[in-house]
Amino acid sequence: MLNIGDSKTLGSASVNELRAGATRIRYLIHKPTGGDNVAPESLGFVEGPGTLGISPSLPQYAHVPNIHLTPPLQFGASGGPLGVTETTYQVMDNFTRIVKTHTITFGGQFRYNQLTEYNGGSNGDFQFSNGANGETGIDFADFLIGAPSGYSQGQGFPSYGRSRYIGFFGQDSWRIRPNLTLNYGLRWDVSRPWSEKNGQLETLVPGLDSTRFPGSPTGWVFPGDPGIPSTLAPTRYNNFAPRIGLAYSPSGDSGIMKSLTGGAGRTSIRAGWGKFYSTFEGATNFNEIGDAPFGAFYGSPVPPEFVTPFVDRGTGNIEGQRFPVALPTTGTPINWANFLPIGTSPAFYHKNVLPYTEEYQLSIERQLAPTTLLTVSYVGTQGHHLLTSLEANPGNPALCLSVSQPSQVTDNTVCGPGGENGVYHPVGGGTINSTRGPFGGAFSSDGYFITIGDSSYNSLQLSLRQRISRLEFLAGYTYGKSLDNGSGYGEQINPLNHNLKSLSSFDVRHNFVVSYDYRLPFDLLHGPSRLVKGWRLSGITRFSTGQPVTLIETDDSSLLGTSSAGAIGLPVDTPNYTPGPLNITDPRTNKPYFDTSLFTIEGCFTATCPGDNTQQLGVLGTSRRRFFAGPGLNNWDMALLKDTAIKEGMNLEFRVELFNAFNHAQFGQPDGNVDDPLTKNKDTGRFTGFGTIGTANPPRIMQLSLKLLF
Repeated sequence: MLNIGDSKTLGSASVNELRAGATRIRYLIHKPTGGDNVAPESLGFVEGPGTLGISPSLPQYAHVPNIHLTPPLQFGASGGPLGVTETTYQVMDNFTRIVKTHTITFGGQFRYNQLTEYNGGSNGDFQFSNGANGETGIDFADFLIGAPSGYSQGQGFPSYGRSRYIGFFGQDSWRIRPNLTLNYGLRWDVSRPWSEKNGQLETLVPGLDSTRFPGSPTGWVFPGDPGIPSTLAPTRYNNFAPRIGLAYSPSGDSGIMKSLTGGAGRTSIRAGWGKFYSTFEGATNFNEIGDAPFGAFYGSPVPPEFVTPFVDRGTGNIEGQRFPVALPTTGTPINWANFLPIGTSPAFYHKNVLPYTEEYQLSIERQLAPTTLLTVSYVGTQGHHLLTSLEANPGNPALCLSVSQPSQVTDNTVCGPGGENGVYHPVGGGTINSTRGPFGGAFSSDGYFITIGDSSYNSLQLSLRQRISRLEFLAGYTYGKSLDNGSGYGEQINPLNHNLKSLSSFDVRHNFVVSYDYRLPFDLLHGPSRLVKGWRLSGITRFSTGQPVTLIETDDSSLLGTSSAGAIGLPVDTPNYTPGPLNITDPRTNKPYFDTSLFTIEGCFTATCPGDNTQQLGVLGTSRRRFFAGPGLNNWDMALLKDTAIKEGMNLEFRVELFNAFNHAQFGQPDGNVDDPLTKNKDTGRFTGFGTIGTANPPRIMQLSLKLLF
């Protein structure tokens, strides 16, 4: 960072600050490891670009294909290389002038981001599933018989993302009285959505045909098409953000006011409200790399063959080899059949607006004693137009159910979970090429990055700072609640009810933290020698309730087909919930953390369903995504320190640090996937599956250090 004229005094009451800088970050992740020197063909797979087998997108990494079983079990040449270079240029200038009782500040900032991403794609990933999506119901058994539930492969080209931001502000701090200050200001933000230097982005607009790449599926459009700017969504210029704040110190020196405030200068009251705009994440650009026709991402629409993954296992239908992909230019004839159906290719919604929050606070700070300070605050945030994910092409459950029985079709191909992109022939005539809409069978599960997220957070916050002789501590307690309809852009919003909210994934209802530092009195017992001076005990202790348990269902019983719309691959399906006591148990008992009998898969209302064939398909579960918390924290981090002065300007510090000092088990989250069967190992007696906890934070960690300061 280069500072030019930093804090330069222009006059007795004016200061100007000008800064200019540039930063660059480079890194490489996900380089395939393991399984090298073993070509897929040597393992029995059909291999090569002219076959229906594996055609490596990156021949130099043509190793053992990646095999995914129930997480975290996987093997093969994991991942695909991702190189990132991010360069940021920025200029900022602020000018401050004091005029009598006003401190006036105004300024601006310009920022330009270049994000170059080298995402070559993968060389084939097979998925094997438990439950209804599998062949036998056991993922490893499916692997042994060669029956994957899915196959995916991707190929991309370098992406050169660009983003610009400019903002101006003005504010005034007005000292109305010695004990009363008013702050008010206005900011104007213009944050340009991300573009790509070569226009290698795309979005979904119902009914719009591309002129840049004629023949692309209706709705699949690009920068340069009618009404589609280089940024996909327009740059908005109406982002004005006002804010106001107040600080007041009551001056009561007698009577009831003195009893309440403690006298002049011992109590302060602060209140404020502000509107704050954010920018769009560069991840929205990254998640569009490799999408058709600038690469490809293929996900098998139905369970594939193992040896030849571009052949459907159930029907023998040939999906066609999709790799490798040549980089097209505008006007180049494209064989779109090689890209269909387009899936797992999220689009930046063409009507997005800039996300913003409204933040507000009221706090009262009271000095109870010369070394004691108590603060009570109410703090809240309301998020609007937050960037999240939404399935753009959901399945139509009613249409699927109309061809879900053998008696409803002219052949044996019926619709069911995962069959949104199937082809069906009703007995009444005609052909159903897909149950999806509004973009139809040319697309499978695709999502929008769309600014329809909303959130709310409200909290009571207490803090107490105390210094007593050799002891100093700060204790804080927060009682808060956070709700949203999607915790981040990677988590999908319910496509049938955009306003359906649940607890945020990061919600913590109660949180108590105390930090302390105590100078041990050894020097009082044995005199001021180097051996007994400089001993201190410090630490941070936290007690908090856990974060919410995320409940999901992955078998697509809803027939909506949303498994690939979000950046984190989490469908919107949730299980059915019968209200009743959750009967939370101690994880040490090795039993499910909550009463799993209260939950059944979508459309099931008995414990034996679907075994008794009473499941009602095509409906979402009744459970909210999150409504109760997992295990909390009880953690002590402590340190014993010894400072020894060797001579003037030289000090030796010895530290013994204990993390999770009392070795208290800090359990992870329970398994919230109702499709993971709850089972008990006959030999160990341990439960696994839905409702169980299989992870924990690290046990006690101890470290010693010796540091010479001079």
